[in-house]
Amino acid sequence: MSGAADREAVFPTRQSLGLMKAKLKGAETGHSLLKRKSEALTKRFREITRRIDEAKRKMGRVMQIASLSLAEVTYAVGGNIGFQIQESARAARFRIRTKQENVSGVLLPTFESYLTEGNNDFAMTGLGKGGQQVQRCRDTYARAVEALVELASLQTAFVILDEVIKVVNRRVNAIEHVIIPRTENTIKYINSELDELDREEFYRLKKVAGKKLRDNAALDAEMKLKREEKAARELAEGQPEVQEDASGPSDLLAAEEDEDVIF
Repeated sequence: MSGAADREAVFPTRQSLGLMKAKLKGAETGHSLLKRKSEALTKRFREITRRIDEAKRKMGRVMQIASLSLAEVTYAVGGNIGFQIQESARAARFRIRTKQENVSGVLLPTFESYLTEGNNDFAMTGLGKGGQQVQRCRDTYARAVEALVELASLQTAFVILDEVIKVVNRRVNAIEHVIIPRTENTIKYINSELDELDREEFYRLKKVAGKKLRDNAALDAEMKLKREEKAARELAEGQPEVQEDASGPSDLLAAEEDEDVIF
C-alpha cells in the first residue's frame, strides 16, 4: 500500500477510481498542451533573442554614424544648433503606434514608428550654411529612432516571454513530477484496496457456501435418521399381528363345520 504522502486522501470506491482516472487523463492532456505551448514560446523567444542581437548591432552602427553626422553639423555650422532645434520644434514628427500579437495565447505588444505628413519644423534649419550636413544628420537620427523603437519592442516581448515561459515550465514540471505521480499512486492504492475487498468478499462467500453445504448435509442426515427411526417403529408395531394370523388354521377344510341350515 502506498504511503499517504504520495497519494490523495480518498475513500477507495469504484466512483473514486473513475474520478481519479478522469483526473489522470485530464492531467496528461494538460501536460501535453502546456508542453507544446512551452516549445512554441521557446522557439519564438530564441528568435526574438537573435533579432535583439541584430538590432543592437544595427543600433550601434547607426548611433556611431549619427554621432559623426552631428559632429559634421557642429563643424559646418560653427556652433551648437541644439537650442535652435529646440525652439523650432512644435509638434512631434515621429509617432509610435502599438499592436498586439498573439503567440500561443500570449499577447505581445509591438511598437511601430511612423512619420506624420506635412510636419517639417526644421526646413529652414541650416539654410545659411551646413544645410546638407543638417539634412543628413536628421535622416541618420531618424533611422536611429526607428532602430531604438524596434529594439524597445523586441526587449518588451523578450521580458514578457521570459516570465511566461518560466510560469509555463513550472506548471509543466508540477504536472509531470507531482500531479501525475500522485494520481497514479492514488489509482494504484484504490485498485489494491478494491482487490483486497474482492478477495475478502470471495472468502466470505466461500465460507457461507461451505456452511450452507454443511447445514444441508446435517439436515439430510437428520431427516434420513428420522425416516429410519419411523420405519423401524412401524415395523415394530406391525410384527405381533403377523404372528397372530400365522397361529390360526391355514386350511379352510380343517375349519369347523358349519351347522346345517334347514329350510
